[in-house]
Amino acid sequence: MHDVEPYYNWRHLYCSEEDENSPFFNQVYSEFEFTNAIYNYCIHPQWDSIGSDTLYIKILFCDYSSGFCIIEMMGEWNDAIHNDIMHLKRNVIDVLIRNGIKKYILIGEQVMNFHSSEDDYYEEWFDDVEEGWLVSIGFQDHVLTEWSNLGLDNYFLYGDWFDLLNWRTMTPKQLFLLIDKRVKTLLT
Repeated sequence: MHDVEPYYNWRHLYCSEEDENSPFFNQVYSEFEFTNAIYNYCIHPQWDSIGSDTLYIKILFCDYSSGFCIIEMMGEWNDAIHNDIMHLKRNVIDVLIRNGIKKYILIGEQVMNFHSSEDDYYEEWFDDVEEGWLVSIGFQDHVLTEWSNLGLDNYFLYGDWFDLLNWRTMTPKQLFLLIDKRVKTLLT
């Protein structure tokens, strides 16, 4: 797991540690010192802690003028024991919402498991982004099944159309525009 690093091909466009509005502003990273771990497995030092023992993220891109953010995730999303959604919502999402972010693209290719609890924080997040949306890309099928069992499909848009996107071949703006157009089609 230590060699799985966040997507880095957009770093010339955005770095969360250089963004004054980011919850990770002024974060200092090491390429050699591994300080974070998931279940005793060291993870790459470029992942950002949200306060959870099992879920880490990286804000890949944030565009305040268009009001969208792309977040990559890694680990185990465990609301049952660690209340990961609370950490994500309070420590990251609330900061971004205060700065005008209403549209979220979550990339979950590296999220291996999901353990559910209640949907209160998801509902709050959804309510906080009036006129916005929450889209998930690349999450494992068993994770999405758990999401559906909890009713998170009431808050997140996900599925084949979004998962078929080859997002790494696009710029952040291209990805956002494509998803935004699809969301508008789905919601009308």
